[in-house]
Amino acid sequence: MDAGLASSVKDADEALLHTLQQEAFAYFLQNINPHNGLVADTTRPGSPCSIAVVGFALSAYPVGVERGWMARADAVERTLVVLQFLTHSDQSGAPDATGYQGYYYHFLDMQSGQRVWNSELSLIDTGFLITGVLTAAAYFTATTAAETELRRLGDALYRRIHWRWAQREHAAVTHGWKPECGFLNYGWEGYSEAILLYVLGLGSPSHPLTTESYPAWTLTYQWENLYGQDFLYAGPLFIHQFSHAWLDFRDIQDAFMREKNCTYFENSRRAAYVQREYATRNPLGFTGYGADCWGISAGDGPSVAPQTIIGRHQTFYGYAARGVPYGPDDGTISPSSLLSTLVFAPEITLPALRSVLAHDPPGDTTSIHTSGFNASVAHTGPQGWLSEGEFGLDQGIMVVMIENYRSGLLWRLNRSIPYIQQGLRRAGFQGGWL
Repeated sequence: MDAGLASSVKDADEALLHTLQQEAFAYFLQNINPHNGLVADTTRPGSPCSIAVVGFALSAYPVGVERGWMARADAVERTLVVLQFLTHSDQSGAPDATGYQGYYYHFLDMQSGQRVWNSELSLIDTGFLITGVLTAAAYFTATTAAETELRRLGDALYRRIHWRWAQREHAAVTHGWKPECGFLNYGWEGYSEAILLYVLGLGSPSHPLTTESYPAWTLTYQWENLYGQDFLYAGPLFIHQFSHAWLDFRDIQDAFMREKNCTYFENSRRAAYVQREYATRNPLGFTGYGADCWGISAGDGPSVAPQTIIGRHQTFYGYAARGVPYGPDDGTISPSSLLSTLVFAPEITLPALRSVLAHDPPGDTTSIHTSGFNASVAHTGPQGWLSEGEFGLDQGIMVVMIENYRSGLLWRLNRSIPYIQQGLRRAGFQGGWL
């Protein structure tokens, strides 16, 4: 390719990513309660706060400062407000409290911060939240009174979490807890986004997980060969992305990956190619699937009556964790999961991204910011069915992963956190930047 043309193509990609990232970042400016710092789960009317979305907001604020979309003082103030709320929130574990043992209920009322929707005390969502807290503390390092207080509160919130309390006798970690029934009956089995949870728990200086917890979890892993790719299986694409939003797994390996001569980063690259090949083969005959239209993951989908597709009775699942090649799959694409593959495999992600956008009017990026679209379900738009509004998790992962692709900011910040380093080492990671 001509050098000048290659440069213009790169410039066009950079301009597109800048636009998509800034649009996603705007979610955290517009969907926040300024009095407590809580961020709405979605833009839909009456949406509660998701504590995971708050974690992404805290991670996005440094990006906004670096990109000139937010003043540093504003970012510090927003961060301080939510850290102060979390510090003083009700940790009694009552049904209408905010949390317990340093963890937080998954969904909170945007005004009061009290538990809503009978939600669980969520370990993984607390993990996303507290990683955002630690990320903010790693970025705001000035000696001003405000930034010094921000770091103090962040450290105290992390130290308050009683990780051992949620560890089962056989060393695995539970999914969560409810005041009505105690610990949930299922734990983390198989590779998942919980790798971040274990790193946080093992790195704790106050109530750490035991070292037996991590290998007990990796024993449940499922290594497979799919479409010629040897990789650690997880069906939904987001599983191969969420921990990578903060943790730089390039060139570091735990015992499992040393045995496989692989890394979790390389594994996510292979997972992207599995997704692309599945969509290209399109065994269920969904409209739109192909080499430049893939990204089957967790997210919103159509809740409509079943219909016949190539002679088969197809049910649609609404909000669900979709995966390949074993399903569930109902023809719904998750644009945020497609875009978040950018850091692992830009050579297949960027063409797919442009292909999806080509269905929209020029300058319209709705199809990327929506939680899901399904071209097999008849609707008024060019992509068929389109999810209503925007979801905070989708916008957050896009902001963070685009930034990691553009500058590596979130990876650099988290590599500098001693707790993260300690957690990775206790999990058996070696090499690379460690």
